Amino acid sequence: MSFKTSARFARRELRGGLSGFRIFLACLALGVAAIAGVGSVRSAIQAGLQDQGAVLLGGDAQAEFTYRFANDEERAYLDDISTKMSEITDFRSMATVTRNGETERGLTQVKSVDAAYPLLGSVALDPAISLDEALAERGAVMAPVLADRLALSPGDTFRLGEADFTLRAILVTEPDDAGDGFGLGPRTLVRTDDLDGSGLLAPGSLFETEYRLLLPEGTDLDLARQDAEAKYQSSGLRWRDSRRGAPGIARFVDRLGSFLVLVGLSGLAVGGIGVSAAVRAYLANKTSVIATLRTLGATRQTIFLTYFLQIGVLSVLGIVMGLILGAGIPLLLSPIIATALPIPTIFTLYPAPLIEAALYGTLTALLFTLWPLARAEEVRAATLFRDALSGAKVLPGPRYIVATVILVIGLVGTAAVFSGNARLTFATAGGILGALILLAGAAWLIQRAARRATRITRGRPALRWAVSSIGGPRESASAVVLSLGLGLAVLAAIGQIDGNFRQAIQRELPERAPSYFFVDIQKDQIDGFRDRVENDPAVSRVDSAPMMRGIVTRINDKSAQEVAGGHWVVRGDRGITYAAQPDSRTTVTAGEWWPEDYTGPPQVSFAAEEAEEIGLSLGDTITINILGRDITATITSFREVDFSTAGIGFVMTLNPAAVSAAPHTFISTVYAEPQAEAQILRDLADAYPNITAIRVRDAIDRVSELVDGIATAVRWGAAATLVTGFLVLIGAAAAGETARTYESAVLKTLGASRSKILQSFALRSALLGASAGLVALAAGILGGWAIMTFVMDTTFSVVWPNAIGVVTGGVLATLIANLMFAWRPLAVRPAQVLRASE
Repeated sequence: MSFKTSARFARRELRGGLSGFRIFLACLALGVAAIAGVGSVRSAIQAGLQDQGAVLLGGDAQAEFTYRFANDEERAYLDDISTKMSEITDFRSMATVTRNGETERGLTQVKSVDAAYPLLGSVALDPAISLDEALAERGAVMAPVLADRLALSPGDTFRLGEADFTLRAILVTEPDDAGDGFGLGPRTLVRTDDLDGSGLLAPGSLFETEYRLLLPEGTDLDLARQDAEAKYQSSGLRWRDSRRGAPGIARFVDRLGSFLVLVGLSGLAVGGIGVSAAVRAYLANKTSVIATLRTLGATRQTIFLTYFLQIGVLSVLGIVMGLILGAGIPLLLSPIIATALPIPTIFTLYPAPLIEAALYGTLTALLFTLWPLARAEEVRAATLFRDALSGAKVLPGPRYIVATVILVIGLVGTAAVFSGNARLTFATAGGILGALILLAGAAWLIQRAARRATRITRGRPALRWAVSSIGGPRESASAVVLSLGLGLAVLAAIGQIDGNFRQAIQRELPERAPSYFFVDIQKDQIDGFRDRVENDPAVSRVDSAPMMRGIVTRINDKSAQEVAGGHWVVRGDRGITYAAQPDSRTTVTAGEWWPEDYTGPPQVSFAAEEAEEIGLSLGDTITINILGRDITATITSFREVDFSTAGIGFVMTLNPAAVSAAPHTFISTVYAEPQAEAQILRDLADAYPNITAIRVRDAIDRVSELVDGIATAVRWGAAATLVTGFLVLIGAAAAGETARTYESAVLKTLGASRSKILQSFALRSALLGASAGLVALAAGILGGWAIMTFVMDTTFSVVWPNAIGVVTGGVLATLIANLMFAWRPLAVRPAQVLRASE
């Protein structure tokens, strides 16, 4: 028979409506909607960042220098290529307020600006005065959180370094705040000229200078970048333009969006189980139709094509429903989302995420419907008349196995391309596959254990009936364990990872981390600083090191960006130190340190792990631009550097003769008893107002806030997976309603009460839910351990509150889904059911 004949048969089958395919459509639509929704929100943010890139950056382009202002030649060049320019400095400092003999201090991220700021957008203040008025005569504006912390109101005076400022207004919004990146302290705005005499912008101090530029209309941004970097990159200039006004946010959104899409794929995998179960159940109900067609001469190919076309049409319907939801919900909620996000968004219909979601949905539908359809064509007509698909082979024909492998490769490959992170994609795919294998094996063991357990449940009829039904051939133990188990496994893994992150941040890190990180200690202050902290009995440890910042521009005389492939070490400026000899805590893993009195060509000791990631070897050369001067050093050793302790750690340590003459300051970490921290800060701040103290616990709190936001987004993605799993449970419960009706009729005939039968149904659901939860928990703990150990390179411990919640959720979900379809079987009359089954 021809394709045309199969199409006609399929069209006639579709006249029966959606009966038996509602869960099929819901599972497919929800999975596609989750991926399309995440992609649509990500595209809206990306479009907003691109559209408002110039405002976020503060200009069409920006030239940035570390530790210094542009020299006369550089300023002349920047002024020549622009129509307007604004100079900004950015650094951390301590805002101090003295009242009644007591001083309050708060860490702040200071932005000092000139009269041209802002080139684009506007600064909103409370009260609503102009920025020029607010900053006149040593005026300042301050973020509300810092003003509240220091109990400051407009008109009050505070100090930055050794200069006094008057707070004139509270900062409501600044147009370029998203482009400034992550800061440890709330914002304070002042005039750069007013910082003269403050001691905060001394040679070697940690500050960055940004030159915001408005370029002539029609300027080619690529050519402008190439020209600027060709002239001044060797002197430390870093160039950005409005196409990536907030690169840190853009990278974060891309990575989080990619990860959420992979979580969405887990939801599609759960939905795929529901799709497969729905197709099997539908084909089982079509036994007589398929048998009749086979008897009339329909070939295997005709049978396969008939139902393949029918299910293909329904799959397209489910995918379209998912795309409508995935595109429509973000549009509907766009006012709420835009208000919640601190960055610009443009919500509209974006084809790219919808195409991506449709492709995922198509591949998933093909993957999970292929085997049930293939098994149906293998069944002989006589077997079909007797017992649906039970006589079919476990595995379909070789061509279908090959097709399945191709589909799996296609799905994983598509995810790797769209996510941009092949390693994470393959890890996710391996985790899903491993979890499915584990859950399938667990379902088989549960049924086997249930058959054996019937011997020890005598005298407890409700439990015996529950256990017998789980071990029986009609019970959908595999569907429950696979669908609910995979959703719970994803949630369990996320819960364990999230819990371990919080433990590391809230408990382990503070125990290993210093109390304070002090920066901008001048050369003539370091001895007095050490004398104060090292002689304090409450201080257990002090680490100090000279510090300057530089940019890695070349590796082996080639562009560092090309060699390192965008590695974080070469992406921006890095902290650099020098040392004549390694300290007692330094472990050299390869090569040799220079002699203590070495004065030859520059040498550098590089962090071993980062060197391996970049591909560096002993003898390679690194060119570092420090304060506009290129220093080319040879790598003579590698050493271990542990950045996880929040202590001092430098990727690069140079020999003293190479850089000690350059302007620089010192940094120091102080490990002290908590009760002594406040006094240490007061003494040092009174003696050295220019020194900035970063309280590590405050920095940890900022990181915790960021982790909270990420965890919330990921949990919402996992919730979609759980909802899909719950839908599959409902489908399995609905499919088993007939069997439970017959079971209830038989038990009633034998004298069982409705309460005992309901108890049996509840026990069955609870046992299956608990089993699925325990297996999912094992898979989630294993996945969490693997990610924390091999990806995050940290310790792992089981977070038991999250674990208990997963098992409890499994029990409740299964109970609710199955009890929804328990009332009709309980209400049947035995005579009607038994007569109908004769």
